[in-house]
Amino acid sequence: MIKKTSRRNFIKASTFSAAALTVGGVLPGFSARSYRNIAGANERILVGMVGVNNRGSALAGTFAALKQCQINYISDTDSRALARCVDKVARLQSAAPRAQPDFRKVLEQQDVDVMVIATPDHWHAPAALLALQAGKHVYLEKPCSHNPKEGEMLIASVKKHKRLIQMGNQRRSWPNVMEAIRELHSGIIGKTYFARTWYANSRKPIGTGKPAPVPEWLNYDLWQGPAPRKPYIDNRIHYNWHWFWHWGTGEALNNGTHMVDLARWGLQVDYPTKVTSTGGRYFFTDDWQTPDTQTIGLEFGNKCAITWEGRSANGRHSEGSSVGVVFFGEKGTLQINSDDGYQVYSLDNKRVKDVKSKVTVNATDTSNPAGILDGLHVQNLFDGIKKGTALNSDIESGYISTLLVQLGNIAQRTSGVLNTNPQNGHILNNAAAEKLWGRTYEKGWEPAV
Repeated sequence: MIKKTSRRNFIKASTFSAAALTVGGVLPGFSARSYRNIAGANERILVGMVGVNNRGSALAGTFAALKQCQINYISDTDSRALARCVDKVARLQSAAPRAQPDFRKVLEQQDVDVMVIATPDHWHAPAALLALQAGKHVYLEKPCSHNPKEGEMLIASVKKHKRLIQMGNQRRSWPNVMEAIRELHSGIIGKTYFARTWYANSRKPIGTGKPAPVPEWLNYDLWQGPAPRKPYIDNRIHYNWHWFWHWGTGEALNNGTHMVDLARWGLQVDYPTKVTSTGGRYFFTDDWQTPDTQTIGLEFGNKCAITWEGRSANGRHSEGSSVGVVFFGEKGTLQINSDDGYQVYSLDNKRVKDVKSKVTVNATDTSNPAGILDGLHVQNLFDGIKKGTALNSDIESGYISTLLVQLGNIAQRTSGVLNTNPQNGHILNNAAAEKLWGRTYEKGWEPAV
């Protein structure tokens, strides 16, 4: 086995022996094994994965489909999900990955270059911090953190340990979306002053949970990890943790992060001056804590504004799409929907450009909405590791986009309105809101840079 230090030096110095992934290669009907042959490398990047019940399982397929990648370890606190993912990956690559229920033991291994983290939100930043300390690069699903303080810690840790984090804002690497943003910045609709974003889905109620024995397939202590301990309730795991502040971040960060990120990118803004939020749990009476209906407003001085509308309980499309962002400018409008396409309209509402997506995207698919398109984002991380290519969603950028919707949630949970420092996004003159900048942790599980 190649030693850890020499292997890393080789990966940094080596270059791809085959052409990079291109739009022409991203076509429906490609099998996973044929996808692995699109791009190659002299030496594979070795990967460990943690959190593979839902989104992580889809990511495992995306990573395993790349020829220059080898997944060596799979981790999950659910033994059933762990076994399923090991079997899935074994069918996609030449060597079967090893099952390791505790991802912290994976971090001790030399044959891991990248950790892919797709755990529940409360584990995102703590797991990434442990991976950075162990000398691993990180692919981190959005949101990058459960709270703003953790995001700041990630930035500090990347600088300290000199490793990369690519956040899972995958649309940053979709070819036509990138083209649309370039068009915006080139002035196709003139000065752009407002972006409206949204997400709509018809989710079902989660009912009222009851205390129950911890299932034999679940390591509940490790699942809770850094979060202060709570007894097991039968309607939290899996997925419904999204709707509880203790572990999740609601629809705003579950789905809003993607479109608010595109809005911020298109408008070329960072930190807001004012944040508002209205909404609540209006549709069902159940255990769900976070809003099922929410509108977040972000103002950037007198320059521009962003809104995000989240409707978790009514899937009626807006502008013909379940998810999207519309940019309004002095000369017209540009719209990006759920897929890798965009449209441009004149001021009199005539369509003047229509760029079609080559890949079908189902934005309401909770595990794998974009399929093969996400491989481009992974490829960008591999290029960053091997060739020093700039990441499309590095931790600095990912943190800011995550922070915008985190501030919306903090506004929702406190006064409804926050004034913020445009230099760093910090909350001004609101003690109750400032308390939500961080969180408390289970003793002995506190994250560190």
